[in-house]
Amino acid sequence: MTSFAGPRTSSDVARIFNIQRYSLNDGQGIRTVVFFKGCPHTCPWCANPESISVKIETMRRESKCLHCQPCLRDVQECPSGAFEQIGRDITLDELMCEVMKDDVFFRASGGGVTLSGGEVLMQAEFATRFLARLRQLGVHTAIETAGDAPAQRLLRLAQQCDEVLFDLKIMDAERARQVLNINLPRVLANLNMLVAEGITVVPRLPLIPGFTLNEDNIQRILALLHSLGLRVLHLLPFHQYGEPKYRLLEREWTMAGVAPPAMAEVADVQRVAEQAGFQVTVGG
Repeated sequence: MTSFAGPRTSSDVARIFNIQRYSLNDGQGIRTVVFFKGCPHTCPWCANPESISVKIETMRRESKCLHCQPCLRDVQECPSGAFEQIGRDITLDELMCEVMKDDVFFRASGGGVTLSGGEVLMQAEFATRFLARLRQLGVHTAIETAGDAPAQRLLRLAQQCDEVLFDLKIMDAERARQVLNINLPRVLANLNMLVAEGITVVPRLPLIPGFTLNEDNIQRILALLHSLGLRVLHLLPFHQYGEPKYRLLEREWTMAGVAPPAMAEVADVQRVAEQAGFQVTVGG
């Protein structure tokens, strides 16, 4: 599998793996979502396994493979296009040109640009400069994050956002560390900081059977958000859409036997949250 080291400088070049246009999730209006490569966390349910490594990777599609002998496993040399490069480096100016192609849709719909991943906080210096330039042009900006980074790194980036989509997952600190490699006390301190700074935060709860989808975990999250004066919650039900990518990357999909939550289960969580005074969106 082909790979090489990280991008040249953290402020001038970013490493991304996708730019998704015309998204109706990930913030208000029509969005262009930039997916940054690299994530320090180990969520078993991750639907974007290609986002985890900061290295550029090669993905092989068996349906296109001619089984050449010898196989060079090289994107440029492959005659059938079976090998696909995952990840590329892009400069600040190049990325600005890419996303501003969609400016007419932002203006018409009240949409904008969302930075996702991976974990955008791993490339926060670049992301902060990028969002600052977008805001100068009047573009609505947002990030998706787990909030697990030094406080000032997160704050500088969040100050360039119109909203921060903030994921809350396992609320037991020891289990969050063991399963997700997440520093939950730091995450909660950062969430408190963002709210205290007056930054618009949209909490999101992935509904993952066996991990986050249980009464105790949900009640902990609702109590936390209530204490912070937050009354909006997005529910993100688990799905199996990422499974084919694990096969293409020749990695094990440990959630293969886990069924997505039934509509009734999701509705129950929504009902509990709404009865507690929250405005709930399923998806988002």
